[in-house]
Formats: sequence, C-alpha cells, structure tokens
Amino acid sequence: MWIQKTLTLKPRPRGFHLVTQELLGQLPELGRIRVGLAHFFIQHTSASLTLNENADPDVRRDLEAHLRQLAPDAAAHYVHVLEGPDDMPAHIKASLMGASVSVPITDGRLGMGIWQGIYLGEHRNHGGPRQVVATLQGEAREA
Repeated sequence: MWIQKTLTLKPRPRGFHLVTQELLGQLPELGRIRVGLAHFFIQHTSASLTLNENADPDVRRDLEAHLRQLAPDAAAHYVHVLEGPDDMPAHIKASLMGASVSVPITDGRLGMGIWQGIYLGEHRNHGGPRQVVATLQGEAREA
C-alpha cells in the first residue's frame, strides 16, 4: 500500500517546533498500516525537518541558539540578501538540518523512541504555512 498526501503546517515564529501531532492529525491512514515506512519531506528551502528529543524544551532553544551562531542574520559576507537579512541564514540552516525524516511504522503508529518527536525548524522570522509531503508505504493491517 502506498499513500501520499501534502500536509500543511500552520505558520510559526522562528525556532524549532514539535509538529508530530499536527502531522499525525492529517494522516488517519497511518492506522491502516501494520508495518512500513513514513517519509516526511518539507517543500521549502528556508525551513527544515528533524527528529530529536520531545521532552525538554531547552533542546529546542539550544538548537536555535546554536544555529544562530553558526549562520547569523545579516552577515557581511552574504551575497544573497534581496529577501531580507534572515533569508540566506535560513537556507544555510535548512541545508544543515535537512529537508526530510523517515520513521518506521509499527502497528499503525510511528515507531519512534519514547523521547523522540518530529521538529519543524522554522528559519525565517515570518515563514508562513509550510507544506510537507507525507509518503506512507507499508503492509496493511488485518481488518
């Protein structure tokens, strides 16, 4: 069985945001799969998806703080500046973090560890809604 849908994540401010439940809320089909793979791909070059700890909010703050040091806004050496001081650093951060995550599906649920969640890395000050293509592939559960 193959299922593919384009999901919309609500707009968020710059930073890292747990979006696992928002994604799952748009994928009731996941419950039909006994064993398989879920792949999530963000269709933007200034935002990212990553898998990380879902319990301590300090992880989100530290990820953002570290990336701001790695790729600061308005650095003098940026050439791509027409879309604002946060645009080029957003592209750098998105490339570093990645555009997709893959998670096993086990008995109709994502097979993540107990302390894992899917993060949206919003790297623009005002990124807007974000589109994520979700592809589910697997063997159907018995009815």
